[in-house]
Amino acid sequence: MSARRLRIGVAGLGRAFTLMLPTFVADPRVHLVAACDPRREARERFVSDFGARACESVEALCAERDVDAVYVATPHGLHAEHACLAASHGKHVLVEKPLAVTLVEATHIVEAAERAGVHVVVGHSHSFDAPVARTRALIEGGRHGRLRMITASYFTDFLYRPRRPEELDTAQGGGVVFSQGAHQVDIARLLGGGMARSVRAMTGQWDDARPTEGAYSALMTFEDGAFASLTYSGFAHFDGDELCGWTNEIGRAKDPAQYGLARHALASVANAAEEARAKSGRNYGGERYVGSVPATSHEHFGFIVASCEHADLRPLPDGVMVYGDASREKVALPSPSVPRVEVIDELYAAAADGVPPLHDARWGRATLEACVAILRSSREGREIPLELQVPAKRGG
Repeated sequence: MSARRLRIGVAGLGRAFTLMLPTFVADPRVHLVAACDPRREARERFVSDFGARACESVEALCAERDVDAVYVATPHGLHAEHACLAASHGKHVLVEKPLAVTLVEATHIVEAAERAGVHVVVGHSHSFDAPVARTRALIEGGRHGRLRMITASYFTDFLYRPRRPEELDTAQGGGVVFSQGAHQVDIARLLGGGMARSVRAMTGQWDDARPTEGAYSALMTFEDGAFASLTYSGFAHFDGDELCGWTNEIGRAKDPAQYGLARHALASVANAAEEARAKSGRNYGGERYVGSVPATSHEHFGFIVASCEHADLRPLPDGVMVYGDASREKVALPSPSVPRVEVIDELYAAAADGVPPLHDARWGRATLEACVAILRSSREGREIPLELQVPAKRGG
């Protein structure tokens, strides 16, 4: 397969696909050949844009003989069903985070992939971001001593963007812990080497009109004694992009004068059905869909500092700041020519050359375990031990 493009079938043409689309279009190693989605307008646009096929179901998509890998971008509660279905048809899988909603479902994916002999890559998560990867490489290099502490925080308007009803139902994978905690936990686990030991957390559900977790704060410990403090709020007040030079999460310049737009737009929505239609209209194929503007910087997930014995390392949208014992320096990174290229690097290496991915199903299950522990810890008022953790592959 290394001599030709990886043929991808897309299950779900919603928001996640919209964010991955610039990667698929810009990377010559991939070819979009088929897709399925319940929205007719999305299927029709996909056929028109790519000269590809629209399938009636995920089952039919997975049965397509010329599909090498299935990108599972359906709602969180369907990830396990669709990833297992793709694996059963011998397809490699790129599945959006979170891997699943329950650990039982996540284990089903692990077992299905291993039984079929296919690779699973869980992403996009922001642990793929080049500045995070460079920070990890600096930690592994040992020049700055052992990693001792990770501090991460991000404040966004996540909870007030248009949502479907299940996105506000924790049991179906809604709320910030499954959607956003998966990013932050993944980053911390990668920087910390993967082997988290326990989680103690509190969550915040402070708006009865949005009945799910909108914030959390967690302390995650690692087997080697390091620890990570993780805080996230999606309540649309302070904007964490202010701490990242007004570069937004997907690497584009943000106008701080646009404060409050999410809450303002939501105030004009009359009910849940109208809100779901508003979201659908902004997605691929919708009447208000707008294609992506090219990114000028790397993606990020808010304020992050990895504290080693002799330096604090801070990933930024354009590099990594190193605050050492006697001086500080910036390790600059060139702007990305292909956004999220690291995801395709990992998927292509796995599918074409058999290289085991770092973000495989067991890795994704370990991240999900920590996210579930955040919810359990807050609910039960105690520290939750972790039992399904796996080490990060060195150099991955």
